[in-house]
Amino acid sequence: MEAIRVDWTDDRLDALSSRMDERFDRVDERFKQVDERFSRIETDMREMRAAMGARFDSLQRMILLWAISVIVALVGLGIS
Repeated sequence: MEAIRVDWTDDRLDALSSRMDERFDRVDERFKQVDERFSRIETDMREMRAAMGARFDSLQRMILLWAISVIVALVGLGIS
């Protein structure tokens, strides 16, 4: 069986080129949307880190105050 021969005229090549450009423009638009989503996620993660840092600082202060009060109570019991 003989292979089908396709002649690529300038018009067909131009049409193919324009279709490819359209498709690449769509891909670029999708990448822009993905970049925007990642930017929002990055911002959310930074906010969560700041909030968690504040909560850990608060927890450390509470543990320190608890330890100091236990030590003071034990010293007070030892002196009496």
